[in-house]
Amino acid sequence: MTTSVRTPSKKQVPPRRVPGWAKALIAVVVVLVVMFAGIRLSLLPGLRDLFGTKTHDRTGPALLESIQDMSRYEAASGNFQVVVDLEKDAKFLPDAIRGTRTLYVGAGTVDAYVDLGKVGEKDVVVDDDRTVATIRLPHARLGTPALDPDRSYAVSKQRGLFDRLGDLFSGNPNSEQAVQKLAVRHIGDAAKESGLTGRAETNTTGMLKGLLRSLGFKEVHVSYGTR
Repeated sequence: MTTSVRTPSKKQVPPRRVPGWAKALIAVVVVLVVMFAGIRLSLLPGLRDLFGTKTHDRTGPALLESIQDMSRYEAASGNFQVVVDLEKDAKFLPDAIRGTRTLYVGAGTVDAYVDLGKVGEKDVVVDDDRTVATIRLPHARLGTPALDPDRSYAVSKQRGLFDRLGDLFSGNPNSEQAVQKLAVRHIGDAAKESGLTGRAETNTTGMLKGLLRSLGFKEVHVSYGTR
């Protein structure tokens, strides 16, 4: 006669439920990890290349809006460079939390021109023998500074934690518009102090004298100013 020995069954322990506060904490940690991973990728562009990032230019054709006849004689052009140091601080917060500082090298050109379209009939006097010409021109003026993107660049960018996180959700991260505007303004101020307009008037005078003498004029007098 055989007897069977019944082994006691192990009591199944119900799985422990994760508290609600723990789930919320885990969700916050996951979000922070994703955010900081994005920051690391933005700081280390080489890592983004590992994911095979490609750039596609789907810009449509440029549309011609208007055409203007130019009567300016571009007589001189100056090349300028300025180092912009722009810092923005937040009240009652350290720079590591909220604040930005950008060091930017801006390079651009400013043209000086003489508007020949403003020369009237009374401003040009020629003698009867057509050997002497007297011309009065308006003073040379400065054009709008043009920033060269190929020679302008950001040297360094320092941003607080809040600013870094804000860039992740911004439609225009790491915008350099503010420093570019400052660079254009400083370049324009430097052009006013450079004597570029004087150089433009000298070059315009030389151009007109050479042109009129090639047409047979023996004396050419050029002056600047308004009547």
